[in-house]
Amino acid sequence: MSNAFKPIALTLGDVAGIGPEIIAKSFREAPDQTVGCVVVGDVSAMQRAIEVLHGAQPDQPHLRLLPLSRLQDLPRDVPALTVPVLQVTSERSVAHLPAWGHVSSDAGQWAADAVTWAANAALRGEVSAIVTAPLHKEALAAAGVPFPGHTELLQACAAMHAGVAVSDMPVRMMLANDELRTVLVSIHVSLRNAIEAVTVENILQTLRITHQAQLRATGQAPHMGVAGLNPHAGEGGLLGREELDIIIPALQQAHAEGLWVSGPFAPDTVFMRGRSTPDKRGEFDVVIAMYHDQGLIPVKYLGVDEGVNVTLGLPLVRTSPDHGTAFDLAGTGKASPASFLAALAMARKLAG
Repeated sequence: MSNAFKPIALTLGDVAGIGPEIIAKSFREAPDQTVGCVVVGDVSAMQRAIEVLHGAQPDQPHLRLLPLSRLQDLPRDVPALTVPVLQVTSERSVAHLPAWGHVSSDAGQWAADAVTWAANAALRGEVSAIVTAPLHKEALAAAGVPFPGHTELLQACAAMHAGVAVSDMPVRMMLANDELRTVLVSIHVSLRNAIEAVTVENILQTLRITHQAQLRATGQAPHMGVAGLNPHAGEGGLLGREELDIIIPALQQAHAEGLWVSGPFAPDTVFMRGRSTPDKRGEFDVVIAMYHDQGLIPVKYLGVDEGVNVTLGLPLVRTSPDHGTAFDLAGTGKASPASFLAALAMARKLAG
């Protein structure tokens, strides 16, 4: 494909969830932002979502949906005033799609197929970035997909493309909005295993990946504030020794490598210190969290609609909205596309 045009691939996610709907709404409500985007997944699923939105607001002609256009391959330019869809999964009619709001092995497999196709296209240089609508982890498991989520699936695709072991393609999850950015040392593992994952090497790897990603994105070395694992960051060893025996040695080595790091700080205050507002810039560019919920709860509390999930460490750009499949809203026409549009804007920025 010519370097003059590389589309952004939008993957449908779980077709029983809100993914197709928020993509359709994005094309309808923000046509300027969706220019140059191609939906990767299933034509019937997108058609069903468009019909749902039309039925939810039949008396508002100013919210007219764009027509759907089926693509046979990635285009050299995206047709204007349409929702372009590239069929990459096994095709079924609208009547035979998985029911809204229900876990389905078919939906899990289709979601994985779309992400795998988009990842390989990005790795081949055929698309400039990937924005992934939410998938459902139970549906993935029901389909026999051996990965718990997007991050691990993309990591495996990238490792295979590079001809290296998955362990040699380390990645990290960053959740970001206008006020706070946080990167996780571990991602989708149990809390017990997450504590075991707090090692000098894992913390150092997180700091290195974050430093390189932010340097590429902004041109400046980031100031990284590091959360402790224990309450009050261990209180000098009284509440746990992980800070003294693991986190501080990792930060000392990071300092020796020239990385700009501070901490470890009490987990219940470090995120407030890293938060930027219109009146005050945060103390840190990024906060490093020791495990999934420690880092994601503060960002999501600030507003799910504005949050963006970015995978760091991959040789491709991938972003995602900061919410799940919302099975309770699927098929109602009520889901907001705000976080998806924020993810799309971030993808454009990172793709340059």
